[in-house]
Amino acid sequence: MEDRGVRATALACAVLSSFVTPFMSSAVSVALPAIGRRFSMNALLLGWVATAYLLAAAMALVPFGKMADRFGRRRFFAAGMGAHTLFSLACALAPSGGALIAFRVAQGLGGAMTFATALAILTSVYPPGERGRAIGIAAASTYLGLSLGPVLGGLLTQHLGWRSIFYANVPIAAAAFVLIVWKLKGEWRSRPSGRFDLAGSLLYALALPCLMYGLSRLPGLTGVWFLAGGLAGLALFVLRETRAADPVLDLRLFRGNPVFAYSALAALINYSATFAVTFLLSLYLQYIRALSPQSAGLLLVIQPAIMAGLSPLAGRLSDRLQARTLASAGMLCAAVGLTVFAFLGPATHMAFIASGLAVLGFGFALFSSPNTNAVMGSVGPQSYGIAAATLASMRLVGQMLSMGVALLVFTLFLGSAPVTAATHGAFLSATRTAFAVFAVLCFGGVFASLARGRRGSADADTR
Repeated sequence: MEDRGVRATALACAVLSSFVTPFMSSAVSVALPAIGRRFSMNALLLGWVATAYLLAAAMALVPFGKMADRFGRRRFFAAGMGAHTLFSLACALAPSGGALIAFRVAQGLGGAMTFATALAILTSVYPPGERGRAIGIAAASTYLGLSLGPVLGGLLTQHLGWRSIFYANVPIAAAAFVLIVWKLKGEWRSRPSGRFDLAGSLLYALALPCLMYGLSRLPGLTGVWFLAGGLAGLALFVLRETRAADPVLDLRLFRGNPVFAYSALAALINYSATFAVTFLLSLYLQYIRALSPQSAGLLLVIQPAIMAGLSPLAGRLSDRLQARTLASAGMLCAAVGLTVFAFLGPATHMAFIASGLAVLGFGFALFSSPNTNAVMGSVGPQSYGIAAATLASMRLVGQMLSMGVALLVFTLFLGSAPVTAATHGAFLSATRTAFAVFAVLCFGGVFASLARGRRGSADADTR
């Protein structure tokens, strides 16, 4: 393990990188109606402003995680923050909706580099007894970004315009880049055992956009074909990875390690069920309830604020208690919170919405840090990079699927029609349906979380 100075610097880098992306994402969610008015974009296209980043990051994350293990995690971490800085500026200057979506794709590729490496570096430099605390602090930074995003995003959008969100992101990302380059000394990598699996990486990278585009085009025939192509691509990817000498995704981590397998599955289900909440509620509060971006942001801050406050505590508890118990209880709380939103109406009391956000925030805080600690503690040091990349992939693919479900439901209820007074009824039905689907999914995820077994991490035997 590294000395305290290296640990502190690694944690500072992880905190900054963990803050900057969720801050921007949650801020952009509040700004979507303003972006839609500026570029004449309907609800489906606005969904792609949020989804393009997730899709690009999910496509690249597993290959980048493998490459970072081979060529250096610090190097990829720095490159990712540099790209994030550059393309935040490009998004701020975007001349059209199409250009904004394209820049979000490039930004997502940079994000994949940081997602694949930040957690792996933390796990490399912190000993098992302190790891949960460090992961909890990084998770709290994520939720702090989510907390400040709606508030500051609403303020910036209302008073300075939506472009100011991306401008505000530039100095934060640049500060993280400078800290990584000048202060984070050392490099972390594993010894390569074979050739890089380029074919497997391409299969994975092509299957995900086919899957996502197919979901957004259902129930049309085009959607069916793309969805089938995406599923076939993922099946071929799994088949190849079981036979490759040096796979980009080592499926042995899943086959021989139930803690890793079920913890990763629980993460996928949790993010699939919860990520679209801010997107849906932001549109509901501004289109249906006619709140300003600032007022909508102030209400939406409840969930991530609770997550930020409780994540460090949950992380410390996961160093002592079973992740199975903590994470499963958190998943159940999140399912209850989602059920609340399945009953939204045109005049639902704001206290009802605030209560649902509070329950959801409590549940997610109780789930996230213990589940992450369980995943990283269930593998050896040589697999930290790919384990971190796999976990981040579960998060990003889950977030992507969450948006995919939201876009699919909007397609079924609204088609390509913009959200206006004439379509408020259809929009509200779509929103309720999406939350009902997410609640059922989250309840099912409780069983995946419980199935991981009694050990919360590989370090449990030593306690």
